[in-house]
Amino acid sequence: MAGAVSSRGCLKIRGAQIRDLLDSKHNVLFDCDGVIWNGETVVTGAPEVVTLLKQQGKRVFFVTNNCTRPRENYVQKFCRLGFTDVAEEEIFSSAYCSAAYLRDVAKVQGKVYVIGCQGVLKELQDAGVPVVEEDNDSSSFSIYDFPLDPDVRAVLVGYDENFNFMKLAKACCYLRNSECLFLATDPDPWHPLRGGRITPGSGSLTAALETASNRKATVIGKPSRFMYECIASQFDLDPARSLMIGDRLETDILFGINCGLATMLTLTGVSTFEEAQQYKDSDSPEKKDFVPDYVVESIADFLQVLEE
Repeated sequence: MAGAVSSRGCLKIRGAQIRDLLDSKHNVLFDCDGVIWNGETVVTGAPEVVTLLKQQGKRVFFVTNNCTRPRENYVQKFCRLGFTDVAEEEIFSSAYCSAAYLRDVAKVQGKVYVIGCQGVLKELQDAGVPVVEEDNDSSSFSIYDFPLDPDVRAVLVGYDENFNFMKLAKACCYLRNSECLFLATDPDPWHPLRGGRITPGSGSLTAALETASNRKATVIGKPSRFMYECIASQFDLDPARSLMIGDRLETDILFGINCGLATMLTLTGVSTFEEAQQYKDSDSPEKKDFVPDYVVESIADFLQVLEE
């Protein structure tokens, strides 16, 4: 394949190199935030790129650590932002994959205590996984006398804007049982907001509980392999013919490398080309795993090639 040999070389490509790369791949996996959109602003050209890839026979999937909404709401967002042909079964969020893990892999026999948002709760409900119903009037209790559910067999931590001390304390109590599973939707430490501000991510909340419980969570989302296995079990993906496109080196790119996929960094989100180069030049073998095969300014760079 001329001009686009996969060498983990952090190679900036465009034009014919992009075409050669796409010709060798049948499956394209996109992260969403920072790749397809930023908040409620679509990345220029993204809807057209997705449509053209599908028209040329590519299978397209969306792999996101954002657990704040269920898959049906992601479909609504895609439509709202101008994507006309994205199906629910093509979307693999950390919330959906966490529910699938609890149902199909862990086969949890009991309830799940959830630190998380409605996206996580809805996916668990859709998967038939029972959760602990939170008492809305918990202010009258302290952790000394708060009733704990004896049927809890797992604790799942995701993004939670209402995270508080009582939730942390209850989760710690459940995790004192060594047989209670400890799962995290994803390890993302923070997320960018408008105006240069950030919000703590699921990884920050998980770190608090790991410290307090002296246990390590099993991470479901990127860079864990389980999200890929979840897709592969439904669509029979060949890693050698798959491309992972993301904006975060420590999750998206590492995920692709962990799963044996070609990787591409797009510069419309969190990570920069300079950071990728620093990882490439590092003497640390672990940091080499954050180096993408290819770099593009934006997935809009695909347009010229796909429209030819």
